[in-house]
Amino acid sequence: MTAQIATPPTLQTLVRQQRDFFGTGQTKPLAFRIQQLQRLQQAIADYKTAIVEAAKQDLGRPEYEAYFEIATVAEIKQALKFLKQWMKPKRVAVSADQFPSTGWIQPDPLGVVLVIGPWNYPFQLMMSPLVGAIAAGNCAILKPSEHAPHTAGVIADLIRSAFDPQYIAVVEGDAQVSQALLVEKFDHIFFTGGKAIGQVVMEAAAKHLTPVTLELGGKSPCIVEPDARLDYAAKRIAWGKFVNAGQTCIAPDYLLVDRRVKPALLAKLEQYVREFYGTDPAASSDYGRIINQRHFSRLTSFLDNGTPVVGGQADPETRYIAPTILDEVSWDAPVMQDEIFGPILPVLEYESLDEAIALVNARPKPLALYFFSNDARKQERVLQATSSGGACINDTLMQVAVASLPFGGVGESGMGCYHGKASFDTFSHYKSVLKKGTWLDLTWRYAPYTDAKLKLIRRIVND
Repeated sequence: MTAQIATPPTLQTLVRQQRDFFGTGQTKPLAFRIQQLQRLQQAIADYKTAIVEAAKQDLGRPEYEAYFEIATVAEIKQALKFLKQWMKPKRVAVSADQFPSTGWIQPDPLGVVLVIGPWNYPFQLMMSPLVGAIAAGNCAILKPSEHAPHTAGVIADLIRSAFDPQYIAVVEGDAQVSQALLVEKFDHIFFTGGKAIGQVVMEAAAKHLTPVTLELGGKSPCIVEPDARLDYAAKRIAWGKFVNAGQTCIAPDYLLVDRRVKPALLAKLEQYVREFYGTDPAASSDYGRIINQRHFSRLTSFLDNGTPVVGGQADPETRYIAPTILDEVSWDAPVMQDEIFGPILPVLEYESLDEAIALVNARPKPLALYFFSNDARKQERVLQATSSGGACINDTLMQVAVASLPFGGVGESGMGCYHGKASFDTFSHYKSVLKKGTWLDLTWRYAPYTDAKLKLIRRIVND
């Protein structure tokens, strides 16, 4: 598939056209925003087959998992239902010294925003922030990942079929195109991807003082206590780790298990991997492939970082890496230094929950934290004692499927959040407004500052 390569002058023209269109005020009315969300919803329905097929071509995704890409429709429906409420100005109390006046906070669109998407869920993670950008009344330029070219092409066709480019546009191309885009001045940049590129985005944005949302990742721990229901834990961990061949930013990155239940948990994990994908996952139609050769080579270098108790096989021709569980892994091993982003699950053990918490806290703050225990006090303890972008108790990944829960990182795992109203908030500026009456003008603030006025201001301040 040949990508459309945009040159810097073309990008400059596109940004200017969008800024001019935004300046007309057409994107701001509620009716316009609702109409555009409905257009997006219909376009996704029209392109459903192409979206699923592109995900299969780019990532070897099973058809079932490919439908995850269309989950954005739920966010569109929520925005259509609540947008009028989200847009409504919020009245606030005004102190007596401001009499006569009223105050409120009103959400304003930011202007022209840039959304740079990843390759692992290349459609969903592009459309989801777009829903927020449209709902908040912005124009948007989308840059899909060149590493998922089939999906990038579908996104381009879908957007061009539904929107005028002066309102919503797609720019395809490689890293040079992304760099050229980042030279332009935007009113917000939304980036999903790795930490290294996130730093590049933030550095470029700083030159224009452009606010950014960075959805990055990190090594999301999965802690399993002895009181957990091990069969459910194993099933949910195996699914969360190996769906999309482990190429999920919130996948359990490493398993931290109480040593007393480690053998039993490993046995159940092996059982569920076999139930999910059979004795030969390479032949399973329900198991995906690694996105490209570079990531395949990086991942296979981790396979000797421990003892495989499940999997360990790889095929460079098909970019297949078996669902792999590594035991006897050192904290200093290469597989434990950066986010794995693939179907390799290192297993480490601990003696006490205090030790597990300390081990997690000794590392950068992750995007997600998973804790398996049926003890409410332990659950609260882990939530209070650790910091992560989000958390899920007794399951994996499913927190991201709840549109009313904001999704985002903290520290090195990202900044800002989205999903549902959080997406609307991300692409809005909450403008504070004070409206003063003109039927009365109290003189306490004006010179000359008499003794009576001085006593009054002292009383106001002291109160």
